[in-house]
Amino acid sequence: MIAWFHRCTLNPVFVTFMLVAFMTGIAGALQAPTLSLFLTREVAVRPFWVGLFYTVNAVAGIVISLLVAKRSDSRGDRRRLLLFCCAMAVANALLFAWSRDYLTLVTLGVLLSALASVAMPQLFALAREYADSSGREVVMFSSIMRAQLSLAWVIGPPLSFALALSYGFTLMFLVAAGLFVLCLLLIAFALPSVPRTLPPPGVIVAQASVWRHRDVRMLFFASVLMWTCNTMYIIDMPLYITSVLGLPEDLAGALMGTAAGLEIPVMILAGWLVKRCGKRAISLFAVSCGALFYLGLVLFQGRTALLLLQLFNAVFIGIIAGIGMLWFQDLMPGRAGAATTLFTNSISTGMILAGVVQGGLAETFGHAAVYWLALLLALAALLLLLRVRESTRRADPPSTAARGG
Repeated sequence: MIAWFHRCTLNPVFVTFMLVAFMTGIAGALQAPTLSLFLTREVAVRPFWVGLFYTVNAVAGIVISLLVAKRSDSRGDRRRLLLFCCAMAVANALLFAWSRDYLTLVTLGVLLSALASVAMPQLFALAREYADSSGREVVMFSSIMRAQLSLAWVIGPPLSFALALSYGFTLMFLVAAGLFVLCLLLIAFALPSVPRTLPPPGVIVAQASVWRHRDVRMLFFASVLMWTCNTMYIIDMPLYITSVLGLPEDLAGALMGTAAGLEIPVMILAGWLVKRCGKRAISLFAVSCGALFYLGLVLFQGRTALLLLQLFNAVFIGIIAGIGMLWFQDLMPGRAGAATTLFTNSISTGMILAGVVQGGLAETFGHAAVYWLALLLALAALLLLLRVRESTRRADPPSTAARGG
């Protein structure tokens, strides 16, 4: 392990991959946590339109990512695509810095955001191709890169609220734009272009028959419910703690940063425990912690209690983000690509549902109703997971997963 880190620190390309992953993560973590506050206060729209924005953004992200991913795997220079995505990210941050028109943001802004969101998976794809072509250790390298994203979400949310509340949203978005410019320069001058090989034709066909498997269907629906809960919380929490609980605005950043920081050791511990307890048992424990977390949000309203509750949130998200993907893969042996795509699609579907449900629910019944619904959805996910069998294949430790959060 130590020798591996020593070799990586002497390799400028590996170091650049780490820096780009970290700065891209920071830039994303600057913009996402305060988006609901930005739309509510700066753009002056009702909660319904806030939720609709998240839904439109998620749908656009799915469509654009599918179109771009299909092309990127078969033709073109992936590094040039990365440069294009970073340029779109700069344009998107500048648009949000200066525009306060909802229609402009939900159309042009969403399009630019969807194009920019492709940068992260393309960065990991380029890193994988570089590691393969240079004979490097792939799993460790990918895991450390993903850890940069978790670290970015420890730093990003508190910094986001500090900049937005102390200096204004314009400066916050300009800082994000500056980070994307630095990433663009690093990609242009320090990352290589790697020749790619086409995937086997059978990989695409694998997705066609996954719905015939009851366990896969149950796990997919459970995953959708879990990510719906998490996204509703991310959208609603900054508004809930300020408008309902009357707590300081910067507390939202502290809560997100605390959860992200706790997720890192949770993921590592989960990877150690999964061989002893199994994916099913540890996932059931995680969802139980999620249900306790959402129940706690409506029962406890103090700053200290909310910070302590982040431990349950970290266990919930930290485990399902890593073990959930492994469980899909083990239920679909020989179809790792289709399984991973199904897992990521469950996250995107959860985001779409959360955007629709959160806005309408908060506007009609109040913010507390969002967490009561999240509790019910978490319990429903728990019941679905109880019907999914444990895979017989031994699992490898999960790599640190990135946030949609």
